Amino acid sequence: MSSLFDDLPLPGFEDPAVGSSRPAAEPVPYDEEPPYEEAPPYDAVPYDAVPFEEEIPGDLFQTDFAAQDERDAFYRNGAARPVIDPAQLLEGMNDPQREAVLHHGSPVLIVAGAGSGKTRVLTHRIAHLLAARGVQPGEILAITFTNKAAGEMRERVEALVGPRARAMWVSTFHSACVRILRRESKLLGFTSSFSIYDAADSQRLMALVCRDLDLDPKQFPPKSFTAKISNLKNELIDEETYADQAANPMEKKLAEAYFLYQRRLREANALDFDDIIMTTVNLLQAFPDVAEHYRRRFRHILVDEYQDTNHAQYTLVRELSGGTAAHTPKLTVDGDFVNPADARLAQIPPAELCVVGDADQSIYAFRGATIRNILQFEEDYPNATTILLEQNYRSTQTILSAANAVIERNTNRRKKNLWTAGDQGEQVVGYVADDEHGEAQFIADEIDRLTDAKDARPGDVAIFYRTNAQSRVFEEVFIRVGLPYKVVGGVRFYERKEVKDVLAYLRVLSNPEDTVPLRRILNVPKRGIGERAEAMIDALAARERISFAQALVRVDEAYGMAARSANAVRKFNELLAGLRQVVESGAGPAAVLEAVLEETGYLAELQASTDPQDETRVENLQELASVALEYEKDPGERPEGEGDDGPPVGSLADFLERVALVADSDQIPEDDEDGSGVITMMTLHTAKGLEFPVVFLTGMEDGIFPHMRALNQVKELEEERRLAYVGLTRARQRLYLTRSVLRSAWGQPSYNPASRFLEEIPDSLVQWKRTGAASAPPSRLTGGSYGSYGGSSGGSGGSGGSGGSRGGGRMSGGGAHAAPKAGWGKSARTVADRDVVALAVGDRVTHDTFGLGTVVATQGVGDKAQATVDFGSAGRKQLLLRYAPVEKL
Repeated sequence: MSSLFDDLPLPGFEDPAVGSSRPAAEPVPYDEEPPYEEAPPYDAVPYDAVPFEEEIPGDLFQTDFAAQDERDAFYRNGAARPVIDPAQLLEGMNDPQREAVLHHGSPVLIVAGAGSGKTRVLTHRIAHLLAARGVQPGEILAITFTNKAAGEMRERVEALVGPRARAMWVSTFHSACVRILRRESKLLGFTSSFSIYDAADSQRLMALVCRDLDLDPKQFPPKSFTAKISNLKNELIDEETYADQAANPMEKKLAEAYFLYQRRLREANALDFDDIIMTTVNLLQAFPDVAEHYRRRFRHILVDEYQDTNHAQYTLVRELSGGTAAHTPKLTVDGDFVNPADARLAQIPPAELCVVGDADQSIYAFRGATIRNILQFEEDYPNATTILLEQNYRSTQTILSAANAVIERNTNRRKKNLWTAGDQGEQVVGYVADDEHGEAQFIADEIDRLTDAKDARPGDVAIFYRTNAQSRVFEEVFIRVGLPYKVVGGVRFYERKEVKDVLAYLRVLSNPEDTVPLRRILNVPKRGIGERAEAMIDALAARERISFAQALVRVDEAYGMAARSANAVRKFNELLAGLRQVVESGAGPAAVLEAVLEETGYLAELQASTDPQDETRVENLQELASVALEYEKDPGERPEGEGDDGPPVGSLADFLERVALVADSDQIPEDDEDGSGVITMMTLHTAKGLEFPVVFLTGMEDGIFPHMRALNQVKELEEERRLAYVGLTRARQRLYLTRSVLRSAWGQPSYNPASRFLEEIPDSLVQWKRTGAASAPPSRLTGGSYGSYGGSSGGSGGSGGSGGSRGGGRMSGGGAHAAPKAGWGKSARTVADRDVVALAVGDRVTHDTFGLGTVVATQGVGDKAQATVDFGSAGRKQLLLRYAPVEKL
């Protein structure tokens, strides 16, 4: 049977004929000398005992300072040495940027317009803290909104100040909170190996909760309940508080569901995405000792994209920084602190807070983000300083003028006018098509023209739309003409069924009490455990007040369970026990994943299928195997000073945490082999923070963009205008605005008027290549046909998030991941290919994780061979020898 790990070298199992798969050691900088034996004292050898056989040249000790300075700028391997001169950090900056880097003391708000170099300001500010102000890296907490942005910021700072920057916390809100919760989990009643539920897991759990409460799914949709509870958590309203607030029958039903939902999460030792921040805030407010620890540690807090924070994130920043509105401790009648830790907490001066954002780019209100946080920053921090960055380094002046003209229509905004010292640039190109197919065809033709003229590559082009459903027509046209493309943020790779199934197995192995993934895999692949058997196990758990996992082990006590189903459950328990043995043997995530695929029969079932879609599913699992192998090769490092809290780096739990915190915008496609890249297609919300040389902003029609539901709401319309501003400012050199006169919606033609945003751009900035059909319909219609398309926010027309490739082929893997690697050769050794090591009692072995040990017992033969090994301080471990990274000495 083919293995997913063919052609993917496993770390730690190199083939001598092929060579090591480990990366070469980093070169030592030329000025770091190797250790020498201590020299004797200078007076130990008589001066006259040293013969002088030749005359010393007169210029021997003269130094060529210019050549030395040039050499000192680089390591011996050619890599640039870090900047350590604070003055160099300010070179090339404009005055506001320089002020933002140098500011100290009071809180500072940096209002950074699009393309104004805010990332450079943030990284140089951090570097300046380390180089000029003597700040320790562990005292810095920098928060961004995507893992990709956090990684780039960390790399930039490290390039400026060297490896010591690795001790900083540079992460997303959720990643930072997970690290805190792993360390403090015992205070909250769960273990540090807790699971993290994504949106699909949360909705699945809510469906189970609603079923247990006998709620009609039509009257009380689980999806709606999940969204409402998410909003409550973003407002820091827990289940008990909401139960007291519930007034009408609907709210009371929601309160019941919320209470049971949270109880089920606790029983599963799990948190959902919204719990992560709310629980961290509750932790800091309930335990002053914990708050004191983190306030003393993080003396410099920097937050990027502050305009996109919600109430929970806003409160978290206040609690960590110790701002004026932070949690107020309880006092006695005499005015003393009830808790002595609160007294110590009050004596800690606030951390130095720096937030960066732009109210004109606040576009995530639907996720709970509130623009109030940035608009009223000066009110929250009365002694704050505000610095405005208006000079743009990304776009041409024409594009900036168009964006300024649109956003200035919004009220109650801080006046800001983007400008550039660069070229005026070409005019914005406008195009009005007869229908959406004509719009897509124009874009395809224009991309062909640009690539033929060598003015752009496919990878330079981005197509933005308001809703995911609009991507379908572009996919159809691009496949037909053979343009390579990729849809970002459609059906994400980690949301595909086969990927979620396998990850569910891994999650159960990491956290045996996690009910949602356990119930997902109970009969996957099919093993004879139907819904009736599952219901009986659930009833046993409820009757005995035990977890679902514990009820599975006590299957013999389940009333009415058929013998066939009971046997299937027992075999399932044996399967999980065997897989847990693989994990306990110290195998890495890649080996555990392969064991899951082989032992469960999941991969064999897909490979035996004649369904063409199952071939793609196998490729997706191969891609998941690649992800696990890449993680094993480079699992990263735990920041200095963090201790041993949380899952060990390189462990299965750590791998699952990395996977759980992946975001759409972390997965922008890279260039292909010939360097031309692929066209990127995404919604405007996903495009935030990105930039492209060529941008097509499509569907510029009232009812499409701005969205139908925003047309009669002032606040919503202003957010749509901010979204347009974001889209316009993503373009560096060329900007296209397109719309269609007629658009199909729900099977009916819909005549949509031109977007009001087009009317707000001065005519002198736009060159219209086509202004519409010869006989255009009325400009504005009312009724069902007007904007009827606007309500759709579905997927990408059944595309599965996949993209096309040249020649019309589909890029498998879908969503936000590149296509899996082709080839099923046998050039590399895999876990399945290795001979099982033969061990006997008394043999000495070495293990990659546990070190040296002695075999004390053996059992089984072949692939089922096991050994019990005494590793001394690491204890006794029972190893399944086929997967355990163990070697006989």
